[in-house]
Amino acid sequence: MEAMLYEKLSGNLVKCNLCNHHCIISDGLRGICGVRENISGKLMALNYNLAIASSIDPIEKKPIYEFMSKTKTYSFASVGCNMRCSWCQNHLISQSPKPNNQIVGNEISSEEHIKLAIKYKCPSISYTYSEPTIYFEYALETMKLAKEKGLKNIWVSNGYMTKDALELILPYLDACNIDYKGNNEVYKKYCSGNNISVLENLKIIKEKNIHLEVTTLLITGVNDTKEQVLEIAMDLIKYLGHDFIWHITRFYPNYKMLDRSFTKKKNLEEAKRIGNELGIKKIYLGNI
Repeated sequence: MEAMLYEKLSGNLVKCNLCNHHCIISDGLRGICGVRENISGKLMALNYNLAIASSIDPIEKKPIYEFMSKTKTYSFASVGCNMRCSWCQNHLISQSPKPNNQIVGNEISSEEHIKLAIKYKCPSISYTYSEPTIYFEYALETMKLAKEKGLKNIWVSNGYMTKDALELILPYLDACNIDYKGNNEVYKKYCSGNNISVLENLKIIKEKNIHLEVTTLLITGVNDTKEQVLEIAMDLIKYLGHDFIWHITRFYPNYKMLDRSFTKKKNLEEAKRIGNELGIKKIYLGNI
């Protein structure tokens, strides 16, 4: 399917405007996400209608704690991601297409996802597991149909979409959980991205009164010192104020960080104490 949100440049180049990488892609190559390819000067979404995973989860697993609590949510994903987090627990699907591997998945239409959600009595659909921005056309089409059927739409995202992309999903978005990983150094060194783009999107989402919960994975030797936690908390307060839901979750060794130890529980408790002392009203500890 031809991708949304791109522009054609001279010499058969295209510029993708879906996320804040704004990849300029030569003919025959893909963007950082691994699923959007320039084919003869036209940007194509290679993962459209291809689901790599689908499941029925407790909504708290997203994690979403204060929206439709104790309900089930129908969840699905396609391959690909616009970040390269060294600790990714879903790297087998998020990183599998890169740089030019086969795009895998089962062909499932948006209509079929809606039917399955209704069949299994799920009042919401979650776009999760990988990065929903990267299956944007597929997700947006499903969101529109879900809204027509009275189902709620939930995004679990890294928050690195462009404002143009965010504006397109906001009318159909009911709730989301966005990762905030740390300062700009953390994003640049470990993730491929920047923190300000995420913070600005968080602010927009809150201002639009979309139910928002934020997750920070506390990673040993990456962002778990008192100073780093204080910086993360102050960033979030600057953009969101004190009235937001913050999940601070425990890291377990994964992907390229198998040599790291899991986060000490005392570090998580210290992070919560710091957040509380700064006036953040709702903090949950996860993976403990």
